[in-house]
Amino acid sequence: MTAPLNIVAVSGGAYRPSRTLVLAEAILAGLAERVLATFRFVELSEIARPLGGALSRDELPEAVEEQLRAIENADLLVVASPVYRGSYPGLLKHLFDLVGMEALVDTPVLLAATGGSPLHALVIDHQLRPLFSFFQAITLPIGVYATEGDFSDYRVASEALKARIRLAVERAVPLLGVPELRKIA
Repeated sequence: MTAPLNIVAVSGGAYRPSRTLVLAEAILAGLAERVLATFRFVELSEIARPLGGALSRDELPEAVEEQLRAIENADLLVVASPVYRGSYPGLLKHLFDLVGMEALVDTPVLLAATGGSPLHALVIDHQLRPLFSFFQAITLPIGVYATEGDFSDYRVASEALKARIRLAVERAVPLLGVPELRKIA
């Protein structure tokens, strides 16, 4: 029997409750239906203060170092970011500035983002994708973008968003090289 995959989701929002976290959770729930894996969340909101105070990795407390190691050892990385003033948050960039330069080579990355309007949907292709290209990660050609209108009471409410999540999961699973638990009809 093969070991379960190690799937890590990074939620780049600095606050709770968070639509970005809800989106990442929905993507992981979809993956959990399809593959045997251990799932882990790295929530920026939980590590923001110690992360922001560190100029280098050796200044990080062990709890944040553990989160970085989880990111570096992922078989699949899901990165979900809110859009602030047309870009992903600087603290999310700082987190990835501390990731090892070659740690994500050939790691599949599913990108997602949330924003106040559809005007920021290109953040996935114009900002997040180049960041992970630097790491030589394999970014999925499909991303998942959601606006405030896609949620109700911090739950995914939009059928279009649910369909986009299903499609992203469907496209991610073959990259993992493991048998599926079940196929979605």
